Amino acid sequence: MGLDNVNPTVYSVPKDAYGQSARSRLWRMSQNSDLSDTETETQAQTEAIDAGEVFDLIRNINDPEHPLTLEQLHVAQLRHITVDHENSRISVVFTPTIPHCSMATLIGLCIRVQLLRCLPARFKVDINVEEGTHQSEKSVNKQLNDKERVAAAMENSHLVEVVNQCLATTIDKIAAY
Repeated sequence: MGLDNVNPTVYSVPKDAYGQSARSRLWRMSQNSDLSDTETETQAQTEAIDAGEVFDLIRNINDPEHPLTLEQLHVAQLRHITVDHENSRISVVFTPTIPHCSMATLIGLCIRVQLLRCLPARFKVDINVEEGTHQSEKSVNKQLNDKERVAAAMENSHLVEVVNQCLATTIDKIAAY
């Protein structure tokens, strides 16, 4: 089976883009074994989170087909992330590199899993394909925002392995800061 997009456009990423300020604190908080679960959740509930912090959590996710990040491919962009604290909702819109990308659901699943692992549980996360950028966007969006479908996908050990591979360098880069 060949690649969907043999020659994707690669965008430059500023060298100082990783680990600015305290944006990786969400991940560090989730990994802090010195705090009890109650202390960690209380700390997470009181912390304000901005779109930049959410972007920092997903920018380094590896593309499943290429040795590039979602940021380098402009699949994930800061301008497509919104945080609504009043309603505890986060919306992430991503842009597949081609309209018939067969990896769109996997990319969205990687974004969802990364945010589920790192964000406080109070947030409802919506993951969607940018309107008009994928031939099956409604179907992909329905799958990505259906709890039962996501749970079923994460019961598949092969799929979990693929997701973890896509997230591997994300965790390494975040942990370094």
